[in-house]
Amino acid sequence: MISEALTREINEQIKFELYSAYMYLAMSADCSDRNLTGFAHWLTQQAEEEVAHAMRFYHFLLERGARVELMAIDQPPHQFGSPLEIMEKSLEHERFVTGRINGLYKLAVSEGDYPAQVLLQWFVTEQVEEESSIGEIVERMRMFGVEGPALLMLDTQLGSRPAEDGEE
Repeated sequence: MISEALTREINEQIKFELYSAYMYLAMSADCSDRNLTGFAHWLTQQAEEEVAHAMRFYHFLLERGARVELMAIDQPPHQFGSPLEIMEKSLEHERFVTGRINGLYKLAVSEGDYPAQVLLQWFVTEQVEEESSIGEIVERMRMFGVEGPALLMLDTQLGSRPAEDGEE
């Protein structure tokens, strides 16, 4: 049986995952407004991935016989600054999410909840990938700049991101 504390924290994580999707969608819209279609595509894919993460937590709670309690989602900003600032904010946000996932894992370990540990191990691995992927984009932008041909090249590259399979 899953504890009330872990249920409460996972419900809260669902809210954070859905907020992440909202934030990435807002970033995508901001990029679309500036005709950065590759950035917009990449960020939309990121939003879809975050919804899949929320659903993974949602289904886990249901499978464990726990109550899902959906919480209000804060409104994200609608302007984010330069493309570099957008990616830096994305990285900062993913680091925040990593901290939350690590806290959930620590709670699952302290409670001896092995099914939750298995679920959360997937998220621990996923967060390493998220931070690495976004960190690489940020470093490339810092190295090569974010103007003219460098921006066009990165926008094209980000526009080729395929949809993730099996996220749910």
